[in-house]
Amino acid sequence: MSRLHARQLRLLIAVAEHGSLLAAADRVGLTQPGASKALKELETTLNAALFMRTNRGLVPTQAGQCAVRFARLIQSDIGRLQQELGAIASGAGGRIAVGTIMGAVPLLTRALTRLMEWQPDLSVELVEDTSESLLALIDQGRLDAAICRLSVSPRPHLYDAVVVKEESLAVIAHQSHPAAGLPSITLQDLSANRWVVYRAHMPMRRTLEREFFEEDLFFPAHLIETTSALATLSLLSHDPNLVALVSDDVADYVCRHGLVARLPLRLKSRSEPYELIARRNAHRHPALVLLTEALQALQAVPDPA
Repeated sequence: MSRLHARQLRLLIAVAEHGSLLAAADRVGLTQPGASKALKELETTLNAALFMRTNRGLVPTQAGQCAVRFARLIQSDIGRLQQELGAIASGAGGRIAVGTIMGAVPLLTRALTRLMEWQPDLSVELVEDTSESLLALIDQGRLDAAICRLSVSPRPHLYDAVVVKEESLAVIAHQSHPAAGLPSITLQDLSANRWVVYRAHMPMRRTLEREFFEEDLFFPAHLIETTSALATLSLLSHDPNLVALVSDDVADYVCRHGLVARLPLRLKSRSEPYELIARRNAHRHPALVLLTEALQALQAVPDPA
């Protein structure tokens, strides 16, 4: 492993991204013969064939996929080292990158507000996406941690996870939705509505499907699928017949600000809990420890905003 060089790792990533040795060589500043030699040396060092030739170009083998994943992590860690050293030299507090699923946005933003009060020189990158996409960004070293769900991963042993909150769900709609002023409704009352939902196989979507199944109702066929909170709210604001399933935290926030109404539907199911997930055995920025403390302290505290 001492024979590995940074340029070899950059070449490995470039070949995987471009599928072409010539394009990869140009990306890392090598001639094609030099790139071919460097790739052969890398395969000899690792004692494995890393790419195979196909009609689509060079495609990573299983060993190649593993090597590329670790090369990206090494490159990301070196990049973070440069950032933190630069921050120390300038007197700033460094930088962390944190991801979140839509339902946890209100909780995480409250925690980040508290964290930045404790660490005023800290820079933060915040990414909202699905659990699946956030775990992929953690794998690539692009996120330090994310609030999402480990249950979507086929390789949960690669991560450390801390439960930060049990999630409950709510149904929201335009304020003029026919059910908005009623004392209570059933799921059947909403079965004819068009639903705004997460895509199939995501935990919140599975929860809604289970609710319909247990009520012996057909799941709505004409859905609008999105992972964007802004898209969901914009859709609801334009169509009084739409309804959406969101976390209680999101429902509380948007209803308190008069953006939509919570419908009086009591759901039987609870969604899976949120977890703060990071790569196992990876370097932990000190700010992540403080963020974990802030998240756990805010679990049972209502949002005053």
